[in-house]
Amino acid sequence: MSKKSKTKSTDLGRALIKNRFGHQFRRKVDNDTMLHTTEIQDGYDWGRLNLASVTEESSFHDFLRTAELAGTEFQAEKLNITFINPKSGVGLLSKVQQQEMESKHKEHRDMLTIPRRPKWTTETTAEELQRAENESFLEWRRSLAKLQEEQEIILTPYEKNLEFWRQLWRVVERSDVIVQIVDARNPLLFRNVDLERYVKEVNADKMNMILVNKSDMLTEQQRKHWAEYFEAEGIKTAFFSATMATEDLKKVQEEMNEEEGEEDEDGEEEVESENGSEAETETKEKASEAKTNTLSEDVKQEIEKFKASTEEVHKSLDQLEDQFKSIMQKAADEVELHKMLKKNNPKVLTREELITLFKTLYRGKTFTPGVTTIGLVGYPNVGKSSTINALMIEKKVSVSATPGKTKHFQTLFLDTDLLLCDCPGLVMPSFVLTKADMILNGILPIDQMRDYVPPVNLLCSRIPRHVLEDKYGIIIAKPIEGEDEHRSPHAEELLLAYGYNRGFMTSNGQPDQSRSARYVCKDYVNGKLLYCLAPPNVPQEEYHVFPAKTGRIITEQQLPSQQQRAMRINTKTSSNDIDKQFFAANNNQAYVKGRSNFPHIRVANDGSLVSAPPTEKPWRSVKKERREKLRKKFSHLDQH
Repeated sequence: MSKKSKTKSTDLGRALIKNRFGHQFRRKVDNDTMLHTTEIQDGYDWGRLNLASVTEESSFHDFLRTAELAGTEFQAEKLNITFINPKSGVGLLSKVQQQEMESKHKEHRDMLTIPRRPKWTTETTAEELQRAENESFLEWRRSLAKLQEEQEIILTPYEKNLEFWRQLWRVVERSDVIVQIVDARNPLLFRNVDLERYVKEVNADKMNMILVNKSDMLTEQQRKHWAEYFEAEGIKTAFFSATMATEDLKKVQEEMNEEEGEEDEDGEEEVESENGSEAETETKEKASEAKTNTLSEDVKQEIEKFKASTEEVHKSLDQLEDQFKSIMQKAADEVELHKMLKKNNPKVLTREELITLFKTLYRGKTFTPGVTTIGLVGYPNVGKSSTINALMIEKKVSVSATPGKTKHFQTLFLDTDLLLCDCPGLVMPSFVLTKADMILNGILPIDQMRDYVPPVNLLCSRIPRHVLEDKYGIIIAKPIEGEDEHRSPHAEELLLAYGYNRGFMTSNGQPDQSRSARYVCKDYVNGKLLYCLAPPNVPQEEYHVFPAKTGRIITEQQLPSQQQRAMRINTKTSSNDIDKQFFAANNNQAYVKGRSNFPHIRVANDGSLVSAPPTEKPWRSVKKERREKLRKKFSHLDQH
């Protein structure tokens, strides 16, 4: 027997022995399938006791052992899998974590306080008062730090400079009405309930009020919800828009300038007509003088008396008409003010209406005799300075979104009986879920953010996919094979499409995601991407309804191949896409390994190969230059 046949026979024998005796330890169940390890009962099927000591287990083994003791069975379901994209929830809380944090916020709401000014008398020296203020402020900071450490609650970066809080104390002490200016998109974040308590602690006669700025971003129904909510809270609320007020003032000024220009033109025309008709007027005056000379003096006196009496009658009628109009206007204003004071009105007030409301809001004894002082308090980015400039018609306060722009409080007389007291922009402590919330609410500066993924992920979870596509005119990459088709896009998908569309590219030819993130976040903060949070008593889905898609539906296959590659960085291509790309190409040529340029073979019109008679040997068609020494090659240069 040859060596080859002997090897085959030995292999066959080994296979038979292995098939007969080598697999006895494998067990099968009723459906003739292999027994799973979780279905083996230790200590019975193996014929031995499992006496291994177990003191420490991993979380997985602990879970399996607990399930075994509880008698729980697990059955595998084929093809019932869910793809989880690790990029979709970066920096965001799950639903369970969000509910836990919200319950903590409600539980520790009363611990969210502002520093109080210690009590002092005329006998207290300046050094003693300063020492007491420092101790009280330090104790306040320790309480907030303890709340963050023990309860793991995230707070907004509040003001830690005592001088700013001293300015707030002075504003509260000298103001009759403390107005908190809040952002209409999230009023509860910018409202400080403890400040309202502190105002009543200073003087029970003082009044609290909330001014909802940027109210033009809300619909009438949304303003009604907030008016009813604050009405139930027992605080006066007014709605205002500083941008609308400034635009209205600009329109009025433009109309006045146009009217002045028209009056100047009319005046010039009147001068020309007077100069042109001097001759006519002279002739008329001569004729009237001739007539009047013929009349007697008695008739002249009677005519003058009659004219005087008629003029007096006209004047009295005009006065009565003006008085009647003023009385009616005052009555209408009083009725309107009565409605506004009695109940929160969802109407967006104009500049004149807001000034009238400030004048008639406070009825008690004022701090300054005969003058109502309105103290304005708010975050640096809610439009406090813009509101003051709109009320004053001119720029009186510098506008900035950075805390610390206004160092000291300042007073501005809006009228003889109305005084505005502007407090420096204070970032008060407030509860937030994540740091991304503070960036999208404008509390933290966007240009200084280091990690752009969590804010953009939060933005994508709030703004639907079709709204982003219609706003920017882009096509965001759809979910890959196996993912939920209706999921919100994650940060990378949005930023890649936005960066490619705007031409924001890096040095290696990929879309610049960091630069794109800053533009998108600024659009959210400025209100171009609008998302308004609902009051606690109204469902968010009913409160804010997004418009339907308006643009044309475009698939990714209709985009250029370069854009498709830019939208799918670090993403695996699905098998369906590969098949479509392969079968979409119409290739009529034969694929030849190696050299593809053969001069003696050509392709006919029907796609068949036709061999042409070679004129000469193809391997000799290419002439190679002989290698020569450099001295011979450039010898002619030496001769010259």
